[in-house]
Amino acid sequence: MAGPVVLVTSASGRIGKELVARLKTSGRFTVRAATHSEAKGEYLKKLGADEVVRFDLTDKGTWDAALKDVEAVYSASLDPLLEHHLAFSGYLGGLRHQVKHVVRVSCMGADTNTASYNPKSHVSREGAGIPIMLQHYWWGEKALVDAGLPLTVLRANFFMNHLLKTSTDTIDTEGWFSNPLGKTRNSFVCTNDIAEVAAICLLEGPQKHANKFYDITGPAPQNMDEIAADLSASMGKKVEYRPQVFADFESDFGPTRAAFFEYLCNGFYSRCSPDFYNLTGRKPTSYAEYLANKGAAGETGLEELYQANMWKKGEDAMKAAVTAVSKH
Repeated sequence: MAGPVVLVTSASGRIGKELVARLKTSGRFTVRAATHSEAKGEYLKKLGADEVVRFDLTDKGTWDAALKDVEAVYSASLDPLLEHHLAFSGYLGGLRHQVKHVVRVSCMGADTNTASYNPKSHVSREGAGIPIMLQHYWWGEKALVDAGLPLTVLRANFFMNHLLKTSTDTIDTEGWFSNPLGKTRNSFVCTNDIAEVAAICLLEGPQKHANKFYDITGPAPQNMDEIAADLSASMGKKVEYRPQVFADFESDFGPTRAAFFEYLCNGFYSRCSPDFYNLTGRKPTSYAEYLANKGAAGETGLEELYQANMWKKGEDAMKAAVTAVSKH
């Protein structure tokens, strides 16, 4: 007998594909994988999706079919699509009689609902506010809270591999990568671990996890030289870290992303959280383990390093999104 329908948005993403595989293994849900690209349908079915549906946050015409008979939703969206996530959250609120649980992936530090953080008070810089991208994560959570939905939020640290995806060319051809983080240690998180926690929360349901906000991090903070050492061991060749001037990083990716990255340079993301252990009973996955071992979707972290990346040098991916949301 088919179980309740769970909609996995961003199903072919690094977290979504792991979640699809894990939920299928449980046998408890009818897994509906939502994807922007229909070309990924067969891949998602091989991972375990019972159904594949086209879903586009920017196209409201795709929402009805994607949510037909859905009782649980895994919610994820690219940073530049916040305006559309806010609209979708309101739409979900109109289905409160049907949708019994939403698990949303967010970012550690989006503490509006759980702590008294002042958006006008920067952690390390006088006279500045909290980075607008971090405020966006708060707004993404709040939209679902305001919609009256039973909500679990996974506030993840920065993803392992995230900082290296824009340097894969120099890693391959010259053996180095660069960013402005330097000696600051951050507790980068394995995306497979986020999917594991999402599966647990969906399987155990809103009775246990509604109105809960979990910080998901790695097992130990690492600096860039330590990341380079793990990557070198995995690739079987020397890879070194080369420090980057912060102004050059801002020139590469724009002021909005650069302001967020300042929090990776000032120690804000160094903390390790016990939430993953408390939910799973095991220590979080290390970067070395992630690079070497296959996840539920059958890929190693080293393979994932070379997959999709929305950030491109010379492009300000957040410029239009900041302008659009500021009009609300």
